[in-house]
Amino acid sequence: MKLDRMIGILAVLLQKERVTAPELAAKFEVSRRTISRDIDALCRAGIPIDTRQGAGGGIAIMDGYRIDRALLTGADMRAILAGLRSLDSVSGTNRYAALMEKLSAGASDVIAADDCLLIDLASWYRGPLSEKIGLIHAAIDDSRAVGFRYYSPSGESDRQVEPYFLVFHWSSWYLWGWCRAREDWRLFKLNRMTALQRLDAFQRRPAQMPDLSDARVLPGRLRIKTVVQPQYRWRLIEEYGPESFEELADGMLSFERDFNDRDGVVTWLLSFGRGAELLEPLELRKELAGMGEWLSRTYGERRKDE
Repeated sequence: MKLDRMIGILAVLLQKERVTAPELAAKFEVSRRTISRDIDALCRAGIPIDTRQGAGGGIAIMDGYRIDRALLTGADMRAILAGLRSLDSVSGTNRYAALMEKLSAGASDVIAADDCLLIDLASWYRGPLSEKIGLIHAAIDDSRAVGFRYYSPSGESDRQVEPYFLVFHWSSWYLWGWCRAREDWRLFKLNRMTALQRLDAFQRRPAQMPDLSDARVLPGRLRIKTVVQPQYRWRLIEEYGPESFEELADGMLSFERDFNDRDGVVTWLLSFGRGAELLEPLELRKELAGMGEWLSRTYGERRKDE
């Protein structure tokens, strides 16, 4: 990928005083013309690069602008490696780890055999997710729109989106881009997409940074108040942290939280069995009571046809 290669070229220039275009072409397995285009792109991005022809010439970052290599220690590079490996967990390839090995060439302390930090960004949805990430990533690089069927709590719709960013947020992957139907920037959850495909090329517009506010990611929030039995303290700590609840005089745990929607609240409460009771909001409490009556009628007695 072009971005990977440009990061790699920049890393090489930070490690060496001067390097030739043929050396870079051999290292990244591309043509010299491709390297020249990458150098031009780095210059346009504001990196002051000096190129010289003839003996003793080559490519280098201009004097006076060089970043001190000591800023990237072995520990720093190992942290970068952990991040790149995490991307491999969803890309279905080892190209990010391979890129890191190229960046760290000549620095034996960078990739340690006892590296202890592993990050897995994948999930049970890994297969289809990797395919979607790969397709959207390529579409972003090529400035091509994507089309898909989108499923949300408000219904289903066919969307055409000009993609700008892939975002990993709160254990889920999202696409941030310009929705042609809404004529505005929108955030789409990859797990809710089907029939994803590349469409026509588009002219890139000034990119608006992703809005990851609660209102954008979790719209329609619902405030609840519950009491949870003390044997489920571990769950509250695991899911929301040790400061998320208050222990009452009788040992019960008072828990208040915003949820995305009513279905999410019901699913969460039922997962405790008899271990949690909803106190507020009252209208949802009444709804749960009605649901309990339905469950009792449906499952309390064997059906006549059984």
